[in-house]
Amino acid sequence: MQIVELQEKNRLFEKAVKVFWEEWGNEHNYKFYEDAMIHSCSITSGIPRFYVAIEKEEIIGTYALLRNDLNSRQDLCPWLACLFVKEEYRGREIGSKLLQHSLKEAAKKGYDKLYLSTDLDGYYEKYGWRNSGVVYGVSGGHIKLYEKDTSFK
Repeated sequence: MQIVELQEKNRLFEKAVKVFWEEWGNEHNYKFYEDAMIHSCSITSGIPRFYVAIEKEEIIGTYALLRNDLNSRQDLCPWLACLFVKEEYRGREIGSKLLQHSLKEAAKKGYDKLYLSTDLDGYYEKYGWRNSGVVYGVSGGHIKLYEKDTSFK
């Protein structure tokens, strides 16, 4: 398995947009994902960035590093988002490898912490993420907030 950062016009780019959208989007927002991903490739700042795990030219997992994950905590940055592993590849610690990769990428970009929001119970704690409260979405609902230091001491 290889984890690669997406670049515009990369041979995987169009496939990747579709995978991110199919997993995280809805019937109305394909252009949102496509536009966000296209523009992430043309900036010089460290984020946003989108990553895919590939095996034999197939995208088997994803994650993104974003400035904000569409929630109330605009003061926190960066955010891990869109962590996904195809069902048939689960149980091989690919999610763990993507989490480690995201922390290393955030550290390389100069960030001391990485944040995420989730409704999952118990998954991120297995990898040392700390539940540090809640964040609120635009609909008014809340979801758990996690953080982890990017240092590997």
